[in-house]
Parts: sequence; structure tokens; C-alpha cells
Amino acid sequence: MGEIRNSREYGSFRSSVSQKKVVVDDDDSKVWTMYDAGPRNVKCPLVCLPPVSGTADVFFRQIMALSGLGYRVIALQYPVYWSLQEWIDGFRKLLDHLQLDKIHIFGASLGGFLGQKFAEATYKSPRVHSMILCNAFSDTTVFQQTTTAPTFWLMPAFMLKKMVMGNFTQGMTEPAIADSVDFLVECMDSLPQSELASRLTLNCQNASVDGEKIKQLPVTILDVFDESALSTSVKEELYKCYPNSKRAHLKSGGNFPYVSRSAEVNLYIQIHLRDFHGTRFSAIDPDMITDADREAIKQKLETDGAEANSE
Repeated sequence: MGEIRNSREYGSFRSSVSQKKVVVDDDDSKVWTMYDAGPRNVKCPLVCLPPVSGTADVFFRQIMALSGLGYRVIALQYPVYWSLQEWIDGFRKLLDHLQLDKIHIFGASLGGFLGQKFAEATYKSPRVHSMILCNAFSDTTVFQQTTTAPTFWLMPAFMLKKMVMGNFTQGMTEPAIADSVDFLVECMDSLPQSELASRLTLNCQNASVDGEKIKQLPVTILDVFDESALSTSVKEELYKCYPNSKRAHLKSGGNFPYVSRSAEVNLYIQIHLRDFHGTRFSAIDPDMITDADREAIKQKLETDGAEANSE
């Protein structure tokens, strides 16, 4: 068993945050697995969407740290959906079930792509208020698997896992990054063949994000400078989709910085979400906002008011 899964920190998470199973489709086999931590009076929470290899557990360090500060954090694990439209419809039903009109998304890799596609699909009646995209992409053709994607459902689990693991950081690497890879491999091993095949299908079937529809959304793009599965050109394409986005760069962190560099990632999440403190789209309990945050909100309101008066 890996260092993280065997740690007291992870054990504390599993014992203190209950896992829930939710069915929102007519098909009872389509089960969303989720953790919902933090104050329920928050109606615009942070929703974390995992990569191909991840379960909802991969965000345990965000759940523990941020919910302890008063944020409501929901981490999800997807049922088996074979098309983007199916996933979008299922996610919309889940938000309706949870009585959430608006959310902030933290999307990792595939989770970032799905979050963008959901925001694009609902742009006329927005359900996404902002996004944090971590090692994400905007076009699936970069994986050069669009022709083989329709056959993934036939492949045995070991072949699918080999495909995914080919993108993981290889060779010598620092312990925190190595531990994060081990943890994600363990999470992937817990996924049945159908879940892994459906995620890879969503990840690789020919699709791209229409940035024009959602470029006005507040977006923070979080990526790493060291070795990861995404090339520089893929990152540049994402930047082009969101020319006004904030950039959060980590010197290192590998493919899974929310595990290996959780303290830094959590700080960037707080900086992103602070812009919405004091509004109905706040992801934090109003009673948990610090005096420093209140002062920052006051200054922002004064600045926004001055800019509006000058126009």
C-alpha cells in the first residue's frame, strides 16, 4: 500500500468525511460518488472534477484544508458515460439534485475539459460561475487517439491502465511527486474497466472547447513547469481560449500537483475564490471570512465603483 493511502492524514479524511452515492439518471447503474464537506449554507461551492485516473479521493487534501477554513468543497467521481452530451446531462441533473444553481469548478486534466464543456453547454443559462483549470486542455485531438477512442470499451482493463500510465512521470523524481503518482495509480486500480474505458473515451473522442462562449468567465489556469503529460503547445492553446485568465504557475508538481503540492494549490484556490467573497456566489461561510479578506473586498468594491463611474 502506498505512502499516502497508508498515512494518518488520509485515514483522518476517510474517518471524518462521509462518502455518498447518488443516482440522478433513470439508469440505476449510473452512480455518482461524492464527498460534500463544509457549511451547507454555502450555495455556490467549489466542485472538484478528477482526471481519467482519479477518484473523488484524489482531492482529499483540498477537502480537508479548505472545508476547515469555511469553504464548501464537493469532490466527484463520474458514473459511466460514453458521450460528452451524456456527461453534461448527468452533471446538470446532479447539480439540480443538490439544489445548486451555480458552482465554481476545479477541474484536473479531463475534469478541466469536462468542466469547460459543461460551462459551454450552459452558457445561455450559466451554471458555472468560475473555473480553476489544473493541467487541463481544450482540444482532445492533442492525444492523437480520436480514431481509436470508439474501441476503448472493448479493451481489457490492463491495456487501458497501460495507456494512462504511459503519461505518468517516469524515472527519478522527488518523493512528494512519486507518492502522488503511486496514489493515483492506486485510485485507478480501484476503477472497474467500464469506468476507465468511458473516461478515456471522453478524453480522446474528437471534441474541443468553444472559447468564445465562455471566455468571459473568471478563470485561473494552474499548471506546472516540470514534466507533465501536457506539452507547452497544449498549454498555450488553453491560454488562447482565456486571454483574460489569471495564471498560477508551480515550479514543480508533476501531473497531480493538488496531491504533491497541495499547500500551494490550496493557496491559489483561495486567491481565486476570494474575488467572490461577500457576494451570493461566495464559496465560503460569511462568518469565516477574515478581517484581511473583508478589507480586500471593501477595496475591490471601491475600485470597481470608481471604474464604473469613470466609464
